[in-house]
Amino acid sequence: MTTVFITGGHSGIGLECSRQLADRGVNIVLAGRSPAKMQSVADELRAIRDISVVTVELDTSSLASVRSAAVRCAALIERGEIGPLQAVLCNAGGRFDGEEKYSPEGYELTFATNCLGHFLLTELLLPMMPADGRVVFTASGTHDPDTMDGKLVGKAVEANAITLANDGKNGGKPLSVGKRYATSKLCTIMYAYELARRLDRAGSSIASVAYDPGAVPETGLLRDMPKALRWLATSSLVKLAFKRIGVTTSTVTFSGAALADLAVNEQYATKSGQYFQANQGKLSQMRSSKASYDEQRAVTLWNDSKRLVGL
Repeated sequence: MTTVFITGGHSGIGLECSRQLADRGVNIVLAGRSPAKMQSVADELRAIRDISVVTVELDTSSLASVRSAAVRCAALIERGEIGPLQAVLCNAGGRFDGEEKYSPEGYELTFATNCLGHFLLTELLLPMMPADGRVVFTASGTHDPDTMDGKLVGKAVEANAITLANDGKNGGKPLSVGKRYATSKLCTIMYAYELARRLDRAGSSIASVAYDPGAVPETGLLRDMPKALRWLATSSLVKLAFKRIGVTTSTVTFSGAALADLAVNEQYATKSGQYFQANQGKLSQMRSSKASYDEQRAVTLWNDSKRLVGL
């Protein structure tokens, strides 16, 4: 039976995706920072269908935690408790308001959480995937400065792993919260494309795609913002205004279902190296930003990331 590994599958869009997968009879590995919450969700998913749901503690901001999770996953497969990973969904992420914060390894927290953790996780889990597996990186339209999504958040800067990992150190002026987030999502898309190219050169049929779930204020992404701003972002008036000015908008239900489709629907099996976007109830294959297609910068980002995570 199909097994899908998902980070952040116990809340927001990830939770809706997990529910959709469970309804389709897919076995699930929930990976996240909250064992108690994941266990509660696991019980809920098992009640939907007679499926296997395993929880793995994982904090993507910590490289040590990522390595421990990968070791546990390998052990579960070896013991036959779960099958090979048909899909790996790199879904968890966040933006961190306030003063700059750093990971246990000393890397800027946004880049560590949204980029380096999933980069390392994917490299470690690839050997546990079948020949027709899939990797889906949850990105964001905010990576593209030519769109309204990007203009509202802050223009993404150069996708330089070393610079981003050390943002705000040694007296340097840190990037704004919006720029850090947008740039992390640009890097995420470049990872997806570069992985697709590397898999193709290796003769692998594993697909690697990037996915923008659209702006969904009801998720935990805005949890660090003031309560009044969180309420305003979820109001019907603001949602209507976003649609009218061209912001990519969606709902938890649709974006979660779309992520599940990308994971297991046969029509996406041959879409490696593509970018998909959920917008107003429709999942479409789109062009990402101009910068995201720069192959030389992607190679540099990949190699620098390998050094940062110790591969």
